Amino acid sequence: MVAAPHPVPLPAGGERERAEDSPATPSPRGRGEDWGEGLSAAAATHDTLCETLAQSAAAILEAAEPARKVALSRALAARWRAGDMAVGRATPPQRPARPEHPVLRPPRDMPRRRNFGAPAGRIALLHALAHIELNAIDLAWDIVARFSDTGMPCAFFDDWLGVAAEEAEHFALLASRLDALGSVYGALPAHDGLWEAAAATAHDLIARLAIVPLVLEARGLDVTPEMILRLERAGDGESAAILARIYRDEIGHVAVGLRWFHRLCHEHGLDPEAAFHDRVRRYFGGALKPPFNREGRDKAGFPAAYYEKLTCATVAS
Repeated sequence: MVAAPHPVPLPAGGERERAEDSPATPSPRGRGEDWGEGLSAAAATHDTLCETLAQSAAAILEAAEPARKVALSRALAARWRAGDMAVGRATPPQRPARPEHPVLRPPRDMPRRRNFGAPAGRIALLHALAHIELNAIDLAWDIVARFSDTGMPCAFFDDWLGVAAEEAEHFALLASRLDALGSVYGALPAHDGLWEAAAATAHDLIARLAIVPLVLEARGLDVTPEMILRLERAGDGESAAILARIYRDEIGHVAVGLRWFHRLCHEHGLDPEAAFHDRVRRYFGGALKPPFNREGRDKAGFPAAYYEKLTCATVAS
């Protein structure tokens, strides 16, 4: 979410938008594909997946162990793309299941990230990003399950299943990289504030689209390029390549969110810019923080007038 990778192809029925430019860094494809395969896709399908897409998405939310969540996400993506599932309906849990580790703390109690030049600093960064991606898996499956009864077309579910599948691969790549660096996801504490966006917008799909892809994921477009540069300067090209892949995917996620946000606004007779400002002011609980990565946001088709009017300076005025 705030940075992210994926070996899962785009859904055939969706309209996923991707960045056209590829960086010179080597692709990390394959390095995370074997992570979490202690539970095979076939076993995951027969053991936990349900008859419908929405019920299966809710089952993934109830899977506590990250490896299982990744395996189930891969299995559900493959089954949906095979064309033998209905969307159905489901009631997702209020909060997704979580493993015993990492220990979750309030954001204010989290230590500041250390120097990227030291291995411990890079591990802390990758661990924080892995935790964000684990939450991003759940946020994507939650939108599938929670809004399954709203009459949205199959293309909507194609798109969000594609996002969920990519987020699962993002987590797998980061977890695999942590393993390579001698650590593991869960070894460090993580903060527990990422699910607040889902809880606050559980009743309003327009608000969910405004806050999760268009505020939280868009923020990833702002901060990830600098993290990539710092990792490259530290000589960690492997980690930098993963973040570069994540960055490209997240442009597509923001584009997906924006497309469905616009469609719903038009269907409800709302001005999209005004609706975005209203939802952010009501549900985000703060001003947006510049500087903004206009290049990345422009690739996603995100108009600057939406977010530039919600900075600290403009909100204060």
